[in-house]
Amino acid sequence: MRAIWKGAVSFGLVNVPVRLFSATENHDVQFRQVHEKDGGRIRYQRVCSIDGEEVPYSDIAKGYETADGQMVVLSDADLASLPSKSSKEIAIEKFVPADQIDPLYLDKSYYLEPADASGLKPYVLLRDALEKADRMALVTVSIRTRMTLAVLRVRDGVIVLQTMLWADEIRTPEFESLSEEPHATDKELAMAASLVDSLSGDYEPDEFEDDYATAVEHLVASKVEGGELTQMPTAGGEETEVIDLLAALQKSVDKAKAAKSAGSSGSSGSSGSSGSSASSASKKQSPTKKATAKKATAKKATTKTGGRRKAG
Repeated sequence: MRAIWKGAVSFGLVNVPVRLFSATENHDVQFRQVHEKDGGRIRYQRVCSIDGEEVPYSDIAKGYETADGQMVVLSDADLASLPSKSSKEIAIEKFVPADQIDPLYLDKSYYLEPADASGLKPYVLLRDALEKADRMALVTVSIRTRMTLAVLRVRDGVIVLQTMLWADEIRTPEFESLSEEPHATDKELAMAASLVDSLSGDYEPDEFEDDYATAVEHLVASKVEGGELTQMPTAGGEETEVIDLLAALQKSVDKAKAAKSAGSSGSSGSSGSSGSSASSASKKQSPTKKATAKKATAKKATTKTGGRRKAG
């Protein structure tokens, strides 16, 4: 596990240096939205509801919608003026009976570990004091700039911190269907009690498992073994870039071929017009000069041939 927060528990005049670890992890099955035809991922754009234009992250601000539907845009300066705390202290406010904390108020769970060897003894002291008193420590803590309530309790010899919801975050159940509820008879209560006794037992966490997630894993594994895979297509931007590059290379090759053809036709025409003078001049050359000219011509031809091979 990786620590997500480091600070200290303030226990009277004692500070307990601790590290915070997430105590739970979500194994819920996650699906991707894809195009059924080709398996391409569905992506969403940040579009303004007024002008329909896509908005970059640099132009996105935070807004607060009022009860009557009006929008108040908050600047970075406005947000900086709000009360926020980045304290690395878990301050114990009071010790309360464990049965006074309704589980409905509990939110996320974290493990606390002594941050170093010097914090081991005060950590054990706090842990044993909590167990002996059978109470929870009500604390305030700032994990992500905002201050929140939390409780400290002991589980399997480790101090657990559980953040809490605020009182106004708990909804009041108001169901009209329960306002005129019927009363159960004594016989019905006796039968219900008998059913409860027949199904009574201890809670064993490993006794239950997420059969849906297991079934999804088996289904995916069988499709993979059967070769039912969809190759992810190349992203549109990358494909366009490759096509443009190939088109540019093809244009360069065509241009080079056209220039070469034009040069060949021009040189053949000029040699035809001066053929008579060249032949008369060659008659006057000595055999030695003719041999030298042939070697030079052959050398030039070899050089040109080698250049074409390299270019090709």
